[in-house]
Amino acid sequence: MNSKDLIETGFSECIPLENLTFSALPQDKSSVIVIVDKELSGKPESDILYIGRAKRTAKKIIGGYLAGYGGKNTKRINQMLFDEGYIEKAVVTWSLTDKPRLMQKELLAKFKAEHGDFPSWNAKKKLSTKNKESPAPKPKKVPALKTKSVAPKVIARSSVKKPASKAKTTSKRSASKEAVSTKTESASMGETAAEMLEKEKAKNEANSDNQMTT
Repeated sequence: MNSKDLIETGFSECIPLENLTFSALPQDKSSVIVIVDKELSGKPESDILYIGRAKRTAKKIIGGYLAGYGGKNTKRINQMLFDEGYIEKAVVTWSLTDKPRLMQKELLAKFKAEHGDFPSWNAKKKLSTKNKESPAPKPKKVPALKTKSVAPKVIARSSVKKPASKAKTTSKRSASKEAVSTKTESASMGETAAEMLEKEKAKNEANSDNQMTT
């Protein structure tokens, strides 16, 4: 499938994009647009660079492909034309249709069936297949539990003397009292014995006197 096949099926004659004018294009009519590399015409490989569609043919080609207004794909084609030098060797052909989407789809399928892939400007850029080593997942930090520091309870020792000391003092005092009372009792008992001895002596002397008188 090439530009010659398309012209035979109803496409317009190829016009160089470098010298294209607005008046040379269909106005306010939808179409399928094909961009061709004229340097590849007549060679075994296909000369078709791009198969697109447009609701307004003149606006799409002049304002889009040549002026660079439009979506990513349109801007990419504009870049290829002017940055890659294709503006000097690219020509364009079109076919008016009421169903440009369907016609474009059929042409792309036919081109891929014959050549194994879509036209070079239709093919999506392949992403780099370099396998980047995925970084090891970072371990999640577990938040530390907040614990209230409890100060140890300090039991204040009372400066007041223990009741036991009072008991000891009381016991000492009672013991001294008992000792004094014991001494007093013993003293009283001693005096009573002396008196008893004196009384006994007096009685004995009295008895002896009575016996001598008798």
